[in-house]
Amino acid sequence: MEYFLTDEQKEMRDIARRIAVEKMAPLSEKYDEEGIFPWDIVEVMRQSDLFAVLIPEEYGGISGKVADLAIVTEELCAVDMGISLAFGVTGLGMYPILIAGSEEQKKKYLGMIAAGEQLAAFGLTEANAGSDVANMQTSARKEGDKYILNGTKQWISNGGEAGIYTVFAMTDKSKGPRGCSCFIVEKDTPGFSFGKKENKMGIRANATRELVFEDCAVPAENLLGREGTGFITAMKVFDKSRPMVGAQAVGVARGAFEYAAKYANERIQFGKPISAFQAVQFMLADMATQIEAARALVMQTARMIDAGVRSYSKESAMCKYFASDVAMKVTTDAVQVCGGYGYMKEYPLEKRMRDAKILQIYEGTNQIQRGIVANAVLKEY
Repeated sequence: MEYFLTDEQKEMRDIARRIAVEKMAPLSEKYDEEGIFPWDIVEVMRQSDLFAVLIPEEYGGISGKVADLAIVTEELCAVDMGISLAFGVTGLGMYPILIAGSEEQKKKYLGMIAAGEQLAAFGLTEANAGSDVANMQTSARKEGDKYILNGTKQWISNGGEAGIYTVFAMTDKSKGPRGCSCFIVEKDTPGFSFGKKENKMGIRANATRELVFEDCAVPAENLLGREGTGFITAMKVFDKSRPMVGAQAVGVARGAFEYAAKYANERIQFGKPISAFQAVQFMLADMATQIEAARALVMQTARMIDAGVRSYSKESAMCKYFASDVAMKVTTDAVQVCGGYGYMKEYPLEKRMRDAKILQIYEGTNQIQRGIVANAVLKEY
């Protein structure tokens, strides 16, 4: 479909595609197998001003528009989602600053991110507080001109690698979600450390670690917004970031589909390419249609957000769960089309299938997303 991209968007797309194909692809298997964080690719992204796409112009970036992020994200993830998350998670980690930060905070931190000087990460999830934010145990106690943080965050992407963390903690546990606040925590802050690097099914080129706070003193000026507004900030972040998960999903699915379609044209069985068999044709047709539908939903939602539409929680949730379900279905079917070649680790499809699974889990499970959509739809009738 024609998405009527501007010349600037086409240039962003082409730069991202070139980085993905020329720089990421040759390293994909090695980085996945060995769990290597892609600092060399981060440097290429920095030199290409790709991180500037995350940030509005007034804070040193070149865009900040959700549609532009979706375009870049799809191109990167079409080649390697794990490597791409160094970029994507930095976008998630910077959103609380963009949404709730003061002008001083935005100028200080967003400029560093735009220049690629620092990666960012988002610290919300805990062992017993994933979707249930009210059960968060990490605390922040005000002492003079500092907040003292204690607790542990779990499954944090870019953990240990990022220099800037947006961390959620309870400043008043008795108030439930209304007692949650958000803080900017820099990596070298005393009392802030990291757990072991997790050994994951997929996205293995991204580092996932615990964030550990032991009497970690954070300057009071690093509080984002007011005390008690952290939960609201987190929900606003997810409304803007979930289309990015949808774009990741579209990219993963597209990469798997393109590989499977090429293979189907080249694989000869019974004297003809398997693409000549209707059973394979129908699978490829469904895959192509599902990808196009997912991309259309992602791009339309992104443009709604950029246009300043007041409410888009429902559409963001739709993007996230629909596109990620498509990614899981398409990667599974792509492996099926390629048979044994799809299943073997020396070929790229099984990695895409492993990577796709996390899309149905992180930034709110797909069951949570369906609940958001259902609640919004039922209010309309």
